[in-house]
Amino acid sequence: MRTIGNIIWFLCGGVVMGLAWWLVGLIAFVSLIGIPWGRACFVIGTFSFFPFGKEAVYRNELTFREDVGTGILGKIGNVIWFFLAGIWLAIGHVLSAVACFVTIIGIPFALQHLKLAVISLAPIGQTIVPKEVAYGARYGGRR
Repeated sequence: MRTIGNIIWFLCGGVVMGLAWWLVGLIAFVSLIGIPWGRACFVIGTFSFFPFGKEAVYRNELTFREDVGTGILGKIGNVIWFFLAGIWLAIGHVLSAVACFVTIIGIPFALQHLKLAVISLAPIGQTIVPKEVAYGARYGGRR
């Protein structure tokens, strides 16, 4: 089911937002200061192409320790990101979600766009993993 969802997602708009993420990543790589943001853009842009079956989690949930992206520098980076690009990518995902909500069959895609909108507001310190790994990291295998 994930494969079918990803194919429909890609053909019906996922490619647009994925390319938007990659474009922002290319712009971020123009300066040396933007490299951390650019890296996050490419990871999340790839996630935007085929999001079903994967989930974004903070790296410290997986490793149980802070790193540069999950510490105070990551928080500062996310504030800068929010004003430079995050809000614009979030608006793109919200508009895509509204377009998907119009049809009943598009509701799962709209929900995925809303998840991506939240991620786009503060992507530094997050990584993309399979849903099972995310669940295990968050709940330790408990239900």
